[in-house]
Amino acid sequence: MTHVPNPHRRSMKTKLTEMLGIELPIIMAPMFLVTNTKMIVAAAENGIAGCIPALNFRTIEELEAGIKEVKSQTNKPFGVNLIVNKSNILAKKQLYKCLDLGVNFFITSLGSPEEVIRESKKQGIKVFCDVIEETYAKKVEDLGADGIIAVNSGAGGHLGNIPASALIPSLKSVCKIPVISAGGVGTGAGVVSMLALGADGLSIGSPFIATNESPVSQEYKDACVKYGAHDIVVTTKLSGSRCTVINTPYVQKIGTEQNIVEEILNKNKQLKKYAKMITYYKGMKALEKAAFSASYKTLWVAGSSIEFTKKIEPVKDVVTRIRQEMKDAQEQINKVMG
Repeated sequence: MTHVPNPHRRSMKTKLTEMLGIELPIIMAPMFLVTNTKMIVAAAENGIAGCIPALNFRTIEELEAGIKEVKSQTNKPFGVNLIVNKSNILAKKQLYKCLDLGVNFFITSLGSPEEVIRESKKQGIKVFCDVIEETYAKKVEDLGADGIIAVNSGAGGHLGNIPASALIPSLKSVCKIPVISAGGVGTGAGVVSMLALGADGLSIGSPFIATNESPVSQEYKDACVKYGAHDIVVTTKLSGSRCTVINTPYVQKIGTEQNIVEEILNKNKQLKKYAKMITYYKGMKALEKAAFSASYKTLWVAGSSIEFTKKIEPVKDVVTRIRQEMKDAQEQINKVMG
């Protein structure tokens, strides 16, 4: 399907906008427990592409209903995020259900995207793969990925190790496919700066947590307004891997490092796999409880870009603000460059 940009809104031309038929080179990042169908429709109708984690639907039937709901409200592009490692026992069913229903793109995370890429190519569906460094980027390019989600050290949730200023140029130097920067951006000036580094688009998540359409609790949204970049800390307690959360009093109380028992289990070759599974399960349950209910046990995932969340507002207003800031930033650059 060809998507015609809104003639009344300013649009940009990058590899990502041309690939997806969107006005701005922005994907609303798939956020576990946060992104819902309302957010996806609002993103699509306002010139960017939303992506929803398949795991935000508990069953394949709910996934099917969700995709059909989005399709009934917009004909613009949207995607689904698939966890493709062994922890996601529904991965294959999720993939083939999405293929049957015809989503526009996938973002793959954690594991080999080989089957997703192979099957998607048969239908002309694009596949973007999360990467944090050059080696894996080259691997997914060789498998036939259509683009790379370059997860940098400023990302919310599970993050990379390399800042965008180094990661984007390094990936551009070794890969021919589009590079989409993920992490640390919450303003239009930030978007322009990533494009100037060579990014073909951006994946932006945290600025959309505190939106009207978001399903999370009022307390979670208020926290995104109240706290800022200096309140974001990295913890290994949620999934065993590094993950960013808001440094609430509860996080300060329990600490951000695994305890001695957890560390010993994770270093034991025979028990490591099971220890990680238990840590992941407990962490995800804690996140789910905190996201949707008022509790002193607040484990709220967010990135440093909540610095720019000043109020709870519709998705449309967040996109409109970023669009205007991009225009202002470009004008400032033109002025400086003479």
